[in-house]
Formats: sequence, C-alpha cells, structure tokens
Amino acid sequence: MEHFRRSLILALASYLLLASGWAQAQGVMELEAGTSQVSLSTHLQYFHDSDGDADLATVVRRARQQRFLPLPSDNAAFGFQTGAFWFHADLVNRRADEQRWLLVQEYALSDRLDVYLRYADGHVVHQAGGDHLAFAERSIRYRHPNFWLELPVGEPVDLFVRVRSQSSMQVPLTLFTPTAFTEKSRDAQLGIGLYYGILLALFIYNLVLWLTLRDASYFWYLFHVTAFGLVLFTLNGLGFEHLWPDSAWLADKSVPLSICLAQIGMQQFTRTFLGLGERWRLGDRVGLGLIAFFVIFGIAATQLPYSIATPIASLAVFVNIVWIAAATVVAVRRGYRPARIFLLAWAMFLLGTVLFVALAFGLLPKTFVTEYGVQIGSALEMLLLSVALGHRYAALRSANERIVREAKQQLEHKVQQRTTELRSALGQLEDAHTRLRETSQRDGLTGLHNRTHFHNALEALVAKARREQQPLSLLMIDLDYFKMINDHYGHLVGDECLRWAAHAIGKALRPHDALLARFGGEEFVAALPGQDLQRATGVAEQLRQQLRERTCSSGEHSIAVSASIGVHMLDTRSLDRNVEEVIDEALQAADQALYVAKAHGRDCVRAAPLPA
Repeated sequence: MEHFRRSLILALASYLLLASGWAQAQGVMELEAGTSQVSLSTHLQYFHDSDGDADLATVVRRARQQRFLPLPSDNAAFGFQTGAFWFHADLVNRRADEQRWLLVQEYALSDRLDVYLRYADGHVVHQAGGDHLAFAERSIRYRHPNFWLELPVGEPVDLFVRVRSQSSMQVPLTLFTPTAFTEKSRDAQLGIGLYYGILLALFIYNLVLWLTLRDASYFWYLFHVTAFGLVLFTLNGLGFEHLWPDSAWLADKSVPLSICLAQIGMQQFTRTFLGLGERWRLGDRVGLGLIAFFVIFGIAATQLPYSIATPIASLAVFVNIVWIAAATVVAVRRGYRPARIFLLAWAMFLLGTVLFVALAFGLLPKTFVTEYGVQIGSALEMLLLSVALGHRYAALRSANERIVREAKQQLEHKVQQRTTELRSALGQLEDAHTRLRETSQRDGLTGLHNRTHFHNALEALVAKARREQQPLSLLMIDLDYFKMINDHYGHLVGDECLRWAAHAIGKALRPHDALLARFGGEEFVAALPGQDLQRATGVAEQLRQQLRERTCSSGEHSIAVSASIGVHMLDTRSLDRNVEEVIDEALQAADQALYVAKAHGRDCVRAAPLPA
C-alpha cells in the first residue's frame, strides 16, 4: 500500500511538471539501464541569443513557452555566428548504479561554455568551461571541454548549455558514464598518437636527409610538417592542454597564426620542389605573392578578432591549396615526373581541407570523416610528399634523363613555335577569305549589300519572325525619273546620285534595324523586322519626304531626287509554307505595290493588301 502511494505521488508530480511546460517537444531524454554514452543532438533544442545578453531566467521562460527550436537535421554545427547559443534538454536518469555522468563538448575551440542543471526542487548548479578559462578548471584534464553532472535516479533534470565563441559554433554534446568516457578517450588518444607519431617519424627521417643532402626542398618540407602539426595540435585542443593552458590570447590567436605559418611553408616547399623559378616564372611570382600575403595576414591576425581572422585564414588555405594544385598540373604538363606524386598528395590534402572548411562554416554535419578529414588527408599528403621527394632526388641524379628531358622540351618548344606560325598564317588566310566573301556580298557602286546577300539574310529574318510571332515588312524603293538624270547630266553624275540616295536611305532606315540592299539599277529593297503594314507604311512615308526635302549636289548641279515606294507585310503566320515561297511572294507583292505608286504619279507610297 505504501509503495502504491509513493508511485501515485511520483506520477502526479511528473504530470504537474509536464503541464508547467518543462517537457520538450521532442520528449524527455531517459538514460535507460545499459546506456553508457549518448549523443544529445537528437534531444536538444536551441535558442540563438543574437545579442548575447539573455540570462538563465529569460531562457527558462522561453523553454516553458516552448520557444526553443529543434536542431536542424540533428546537426549542432552552425558556422561562424554572433551572440550566444542556448541549448536545452530534459534528462531523466534511470540507471541506479550511475548517478554521475560526464558531459563533453567534442569541439576544442569554443571560448566559453556555461552549463546549468536545474533540479526538480528548483535549485540550480552552474559550471563554466572553454578556452577562455584556465585549463586547470576543467572537470577532467582532457582536450575537450567537459563537466561532471549529478543526475539523481528517476528525477527529471533540466540541462541548459550556453555557448558564446568567436570560433565556429559547433556544439556536439555527448553524455558518458565514467567507464565509457575512459574507453572513448583511450581510443581517441591512440588515434591521435598514431597521427603525431607518423608526423614525428617523417620529420626525423627528412631531417636526416636534409642534413645529409642540404637540399632546400627538405628544409621547407620540415617547416611545413612542423607548422601544420601545430595547426592540428591547436585544432585538437592539445595546444591549449599542453602549451598555453592559461593563455586565452594564445588560444584565440594560435589558430590563424599556425595556419599562416603552415601556408608559408607549404607555398615555399612547392616553389622549391617544382622548380617554378625555371619551369613557370609567372607561377613562381604568384607563389611569392601568396607568401607575402600570409606573412602580412599572420601579423594582422594578432590584432584582428578571431571571428574575422580565422574564417579568412580557413578560406585562404583552400585558395592556397587550389593554386598549388594548379601549379603542379602545369609542372606535370611540362614533363616534371615527380610532380605527379606531388599532385596526388595535394589532392588528398585538398579533400581533407574542403571537409574541414565545410564543417567550420556549418555546411556539413560533424561526423568522424568531417571532423578528422584534415588529419586523414594531411597524413596521406605528407607520406606522399616524402615519397615525391625521394623521386625528385633520384631524378636529379640521372643526368641522361635530364638531357633527354631538356632536348624534348626544346623540341616541344620548336613544335609549338612552328604551330603558332602556321596558325598565324592560317588566320591571315581566313581573314583574307572573310574580306573577299564580304566584298562579294557588297554592291561595288553604293557599298550596300547586294541582292544575293539580301535574299539569304531575309531567310533568317523570316524564320525569326515565325519563331517569335513578330511582323516583318518589305519596302521596294525606286528613284523617280532616274533615266532622265543619266541622259541630262551623264552617267557619272547619275552614279553619284545613286550613292547619295543609298546613303540617305540607309541613314533614314538605320533606327529601324532595317536590312537594306541595292536590288538593281535605281531600285533598293529593305526589310523592317518587327514592323507591321501600318508602321512600315509610316516609315516609308518619312523616307519619301526626307528624300524629297533634300537635293543631291554634284559639282555645280543641285539635283532633286524623289522615290516611289511599295510596301508589303510578309505572311509569317503559316508555319507550314516554304520560306523561299514566302520570300518570292513578298518581293512580287512589294514590286506590284511599287508599280501602283508609279501609276499614281510617282513620289508616293502605296501598300499591298494584307495577306488573307
């Protein structure tokens, strides 16, 4: 009976708690028996406090009012953001043997985290972490921020986590039992140890080679390995743990500074390994420019905010690697065989860097591959670069191969030179052919297009008018009494009148995008795209008046020139008719309209009837 009363009271308390708005829309997260670790992403809700001034009481009210949002696609990576992010989850611990759990944020670069546990009786426990606090203040000496949580059995507890950081907003939260965390950290430390062990082995091996051979490529390879190892040491949280545990300034500046150092070493190693100074002078200058940029930006990064310096540095890494890949392709195409392995190495590194940048900007979810893509890619890259260095040294020792390669390069240069000369000659021939073709399409006297060109161009205009369902009209223009001008003034003056008339007609029709040609003798023909019969008739009338109002001057003669004009609108509605048939019919109709104009006394405009 007593047991039944306790169960009833507990059920009633749980009901009242849910009714007060404490339960999440996604439900309470219960830590069942047998559970040893669990990701909170599927049960977290978040609130973006863009001003960063909300306190716990304000956030609690939002949670009661169910104004938190579920994580988008269970992804706790938001990229670079301003303000603070609050995360909320309801927890109920069902494991009687585990009341102490460890909350771990599996991202090392957050500036400040505040963790609040609100228990059923109303009291709140607060803990703080992040790399803006001393490393010694962490619950466990571990590279990721972590917090011990006391979770009484069967008692609902509200978890609130506030994160504010200039770094990328990545908040993958995981709960561990002490045993589970020990196993997890052991496996992680093994992987990290293997990675840095590979880097250390490569460093020692190439250090010996550099001391033996005194080849500058080996020195810059060592510089690159060391600097990039520092980058990952920082990103993994090991730099804050072992090198600057009490310096918030170094915790912020170490990422962009180490990135700049790594890129300087990377670019200088590329220049010396590929021999860009001899193989590609332009590429060598670009590489020097990138080195200067990273030197200047590294100095500026000590003063710039982290939220500005790190995104720029991350994007610059991507640009730098793409440029190195491009320079390597050029070296491969120019016959430098060790560059092939070099290119494969940078392809591995580029892939890992793309995953890192995409994760930092919240474009990809946090998975094993995206989180450790840089480590995987860089390990393969450094192994392949070491192999490439060996191939390079072997190539340098082979004098015969060098002679053959130089002879081949000279031959290729001569072939390219001869090919360029041949292409130049062919280009000149093509230009001459184009000019000849253009000349054959022009009327020698007036400079206008001839009848053949007009007919070909009109076919294209008809097809376009049909396709766009636009009108198209023709003007047939004949100079009045032109034979009398020839007979009275002579053919030379007549030719000058023809040139004058062609110029005047072209100037009048140019605003209408007209296609103009000399049709024969003193006749001209023009096509007006987009003009229906009424508008084309108006254009023709304006043209007639302009010719009438002006005179052609030839020596001491001032000769009046008038024109009769026939207008016709083509039938572009019937798509099944042959284009040639439509054009012939249109020219005939325009010509008939011209004869009507002549029959009515000349110096007038007449339009052919619209097609039925």
